[in-house]
Amino acid sequence: MRVLVLRCPDLLADEEPGEGSAQAFEPVVALVEGFCPHVEVLRPGVCAIPARGPARYFGGEAELASRLSAAVSRAGHGCQVGVADGLFAAGLAARAGPGGLMVPPGKAPEFLARFPVGVLGMPELCELLPRLGIETLGQLAGLPPAEAVSRFGPPGELARRLARGLDPRPLIPRPPRADLSAALEFDPTPAQSEPVLFAAKALADQMHDRLAAGGLGCVRVRVEVRYSDGTQVSRLWRHDGLLSALAVAERVRWQLDGRSASRPGAPVPLGDDREPGGITLLRLVPDQLVRATGRQLALWGDAVVSDRVARAAIRVQAMLGHERVTRPVPAGGRRPVEQVLLVPFGDAGVPQRPADRPWPGQIPVPSPATVYPAPRSASVTDSVGAVVSVGGRAGLSAAPAQLSVEGDRPRLVTAWAGPWPVTERWWDPPQACRQARFQLVTDDGHAWLAALQDGHWQIEARYD
Repeated sequence: MRVLVLRCPDLLADEEPGEGSAQAFEPVVALVEGFCPHVEVLRPGVCAIPARGPARYFGGEAELASRLSAAVSRAGHGCQVGVADGLFAAGLAARAGPGGLMVPPGKAPEFLARFPVGVLGMPELCELLPRLGIETLGQLAGLPPAEAVSRFGPPGELARRLARGLDPRPLIPRPPRADLSAALEFDPTPAQSEPVLFAAKALADQMHDRLAAGGLGCVRVRVEVRYSDGTQVSRLWRHDGLLSALAVAERVRWQLDGRSASRPGAPVPLGDDREPGGITLLRLVPDQLVRATGRQLALWGDAVVSDRVARAAIRVQAMLGHERVTRPVPAGGRRPVEQVLLVPFGDAGVPQRPADRPWPGQIPVPSPATVYPAPRSASVTDSVGAVVSVGGRAGLSAAPAQLSVEGDRPRLVTAWAGPWPVTERWWDPPQACRQARFQLVTDDGHAWLAALQDGHWQIEARYD
């Protein structure tokens, strides 16, 4: 199937979807709906439409892409348009150049052959394949199907299908039954968004229960929101894998965030009965279904425990606010405070600095248990009470003998390791940093990660 993918680079927010990108992308989706009502929002900043029908109406794929680009440009956003056989190839075609690319019908395998295997987005497989001499999608597509499955398992079969320009899975070409949807009316309308998001999670659970009873899974869902002023906003949201209940609730939040952008100068999207923007109805409709093949649970039932944690987190978010419940995401960096990114629970956190990149000077495992948001001032002295210093060649003035943290009584240092010098961003004087790090063990049984920077000692973390 011919697919058109429209991508707005300035709305991707460093590949991390958030409230700002969702709000800004809402007018773009409305523009695309003027060309084709069947819009699939892949994520804030990227959407897709079937190209065959609109291309016939507007006089060809090139004319359709040109009209779409012009409309989005008039709205103040740059865009890239890719057209190809299949969603995966069309997404790469949209990123192939400044304005995108149109891949002729039947030429998707040739177009994909030159790309590195890293574009598949499968970290473990993409790390293994180059070590085996498979560096491009063309080489991967040339593997016999039996060998790809036997050597790499189901991920290898999926990767090979993508490399050949085939859809990652067969879709069920039939509309969902009416009883598979889930809806909830609000009376009175909620004053804040958190109750709606909590209701979205509960509705998603109901929808998934009905799908599971029929042996089905959902890869695309329609979110319909009706407001007290009579307006109704409907969006299609797609996911590369099966849409979990948390993923559905996250997409409902993105859609609600986009409401304010579609009504400039209007009151907040959610309000009391006196405000025309209050939500009166939320409906979830499974729009694209696949046969459920099941999934392997963890040995000790971790998936069940995670679902209980998710339910509890959603309830707390409904009471305290979406931003008040966070989860850690591994990130890249040399300092412990940089190696964890806290994102709201349910959001897809993508750190700007990936954790799997090499970070010379990074403290080795085990990681400290307590990381201080701001370093605590300290003093490290030798056996005669002089402050320990580190020279330009990482030479110590004396062995550390005592540690005092924020003016507390000095503790005897029973063991220590270091120094580990590190220089960061030497090319950027305002942000340049030079440190010498130590691990110190004191007589009270605590272990500390200390650093000497600009002649001052500080404690960055503690090992418990």
